[in-house]
Amino acid sequence: MIEGLEAALGRPVSRETVDRLQTFERLLKCEAERQNLVSRGTLKNLRERHILDSAQLARFQPTPDATWLDVGSGAGLPGIVLSCIVAGEVVLVEPRKLRADFLEHCVAELELNARVIASKVERVTGKFDVITGRAVASLPRFLSMCDHLSTRKTVWALPKGRTAESELAEAQRSWQGDFRVEPSVTDAESKIIVGTQVRAGKR
Repeated sequence: MIEGLEAALGRPVSRETVDRLQTFERLLKCEAERQNLVSRGTLKNLRERHILDSAQLARFQPTPDATWLDVGSGAGLPGIVLSCIVAGEVVLVEPRKLRADFLEHCVAELELNARVIASKVERVTGKFDVITGRAVASLPRFLSMCDHLSTRKTVWALPKGRTAESELAEAQRSWQGDFRVEPSVTDAESKIIVGTQVRAGKR
């Protein structure tokens, strides 16, 4: 795993980080027998499809101690993976109780600097340095859901598939900001929308 992880992050990775991610991988596979956390078809390729794909988002943190918000954490992707890598606190928002319970177990088992909020994101309070979410909602909808948790300095790091450019074009009808589309290092067909200075209002 370490070679793929270092390639995804573009920097060296500690043995402790790799051990935590491998433990999380086992926890996720075990829990997938109890509840539908990820697509069954991707379990055989869990490391590349989910672990490394989530890990690459750490490249976009503005500072080493940046705080993260992962919306709709579900299986802990990307939130638990990021918490194994980054130094700052990661807050995982997951409204479904069974999944939130699993995330709580992962945080405790892996001794992570993270906390779980079992709630809809609209009820969450606070401000975060980085906001992310994987397969939660379209970009315009996601920005609306999470705007109250951001500042002008917040980095939005949002993994998308082939729809990245079209979602960004739609969002820019009602949102301003400095946006760019970055290639995924794990999937040639996927993109990551990165935004800063994001605020409501037409350009």
